[in-house]
Amino acid sequence: MDVFYNKQGIGDVLLIPIKKGDRYQISYQTYQDVVKIYDTESKDLLGYNIFNASKYVSIEESGKIDATEDLLKDINKVFAESNLDEKLEVDLSPKFVVGYVKEKQAHENADKLSVCKVEVGDELLQIVCGAPNIEQGQKVVVAKVGAVMPSGMEIKPVKLRGVDSSGMICSQKELGLPNAPIEKGIYVLEDRYQTGQPFEF
Repeated sequence: MDVFYNKQGIGDVLLIPIKKGDRYQISYQTYQDVVKIYDTESKDLLGYNIFNASKYVSIEESGKIDATEDLLKDINKVFAESNLDEKLEVDLSPKFVVGYVKEKQAHENADKLSVCKVEVGDELLQIVCGAPNIEQGQKVVVAKVGAVMPSGMEIKPVKLRGVDSSGMICSQKELGLPNAPIEKGIYVLEDRYQTGQPFEF
């Protein structure tokens, strides 16, 4: 999960996005310096804004900030002090990790898709992949369920042509890496990478 802070650009406000929503269907509830944002119709939680953020949280960075356990504790403390009877509970485990393609099989309903079993440390994920260069034995970058791609797309569990897929094997272009090749294909890593380790980009 990422939070955002840009004091010079938008003021002393910590932005905590949870889910995208229709900007024409947004409602707000204010709890002192905390604003809860939700969808007017579905009542889904979209996020929170914490005003006068530097009064509550020590933030030296600007822009996108990785949420940490300490920051999460500080945010929940602000909620409590503002009489907002809620807790922000977030899975802070890495969402972009190094995967090892243990198996690759042809998709039974699609000629250009492969069904892969990918080790990502303590998990074995089934991921449907359409890249022409995917092969068994490769080390690759996996965006796990819950990851948010540089494009803003959130990775969710899906069915692709009737087959469950939990995650995405990424190309350099999808990761927003500089000088990404034009040709379609996943990013094949060197063997020195450790399966399951976070992938930094």
